[in-house]
Amino acid sequence: MKRIGLLPRLILAILIGIGIGMTGLEIPVKVLATFNGIFGNFLKFSIPLIIIGFVAPGIGELGAGAGKLLGITTAIAYFSTVLSGTFTYFVNTAVFKMILKTGSMVSKAENPEHGLLEGYLTINMPPIMDVMTALLIAFILGTGIAIVKGNAIKDVMNEFQRIVEAIIKNIIIPFLPLHIAGIFANMTYAGQVVTILSVFSKVFAVIILLHITVLLVMYFIAGGISGGNPIKLIKNMLPAYFTAIGTQSSAATIPVTLNQTKENGVNPGIAEFVVPLCATIHLSGSTITLVSCAMAIMMLNGMAVTFGTMLGFILMLGVTMVAAPGVPGGAVMAALGIIETMLGFPPTLTSIMIALYLAQDSFGTACNVTGDGAIAIIVNKIAGFKLQKK
Repeated sequence: MKRIGLLPRLILAILIGIGIGMTGLEIPVKVLATFNGIFGNFLKFSIPLIIIGFVAPGIGELGAGAGKLLGITTAIAYFSTVLSGTFTYFVNTAVFKMILKTGSMVSKAENPEHGLLEGYLTINMPPIMDVMTALLIAFILGTGIAIVKGNAIKDVMNEFQRIVEAIIKNIIIPFLPLHIAGIFANMTYAGQVVTILSVFSKVFAVIILLHITVLLVMYFIAGGISGGNPIKLIKNMLPAYFTAIGTQSSAATIPVTLNQTKENGVNPGIAEFVVPLCATIHLSGSTITLVSCAMAIMMLNGMAVTFGTMLGFILMLGVTMVAAPGVPGGAVMAALGIIETMLGFPPTLTSIMIALYLAQDSFGTACNVTGDGAIAIIVNKIAGFKLQKK
């Protein structure tokens, strides 16, 4: 029997949670709240480990590339990611004011979480270090791995990354639907769920339009630089786009992305270098989704959304999501630390953020990999090659 995918499980969990909350029975909601408290503390404990496990090996791998082209490709990918996030901020600032009601999720209590039921017990799981310490350690280790030619630390960090991936695949992802069910049961019981559900469709529509807009801009730039027809170039990349929707993984889509990039006339050597690299460092679609979801949640909760705060968040996203594993939710898991510290999200809002992101994960990944093809065209031109006619 084919296993049910993560997105259907999340949708089912949300519906079950709403159903439990609508019963008005306190005991089942408190039982779920107990699990949420334990799971949430474990997630908080795991954040520093996830940061070190993802960021250090990711930065370290960048040191094994091909000199000048590595630097150029990395710079273009990072610029694309940051520019996409910044564009998203300005669009959402204008659009969300029209479609969202600011502060509509804030209860009469001073803390919105006071309207939610607490669990029967709490098990404290203090992280071994704070998020900033984990980021600094990851940067130092990653840079050191890139500079030092030895493999000892690199091998250790790669193995540690596999351990962290196993934690996400075997613990966090499997139990996430139950966690989300508990969150929605509690919000329904507290009378907050209607607002969240009404936000889903509106925010998602904006995100998809932003993805399409960014991809069109990227391919018009790539086409203008290379002399290719941007519409034809992006049409050739559609197989990679739809494959990514199914796989939810940039890494798993590399064979298709690579083939379609070559179909666009990119030199095979350039394509074979750029596409695998960008699969780990180019995250424009994921950034659009994360920034949009974060801004929506902040506005609904009456939190201040300033350009300075969001720009810092966007700049850090381009680093912390590097080499996020090819598992559903890898990008948001890698970003949990800065969501918590830079945006000030408490555990309940962090859980909502995860649910919102995972529901859009496929489309963010599709935007990422399709954009990789545009970057390959640009790098192909910079390297002195012309698009080969097919």
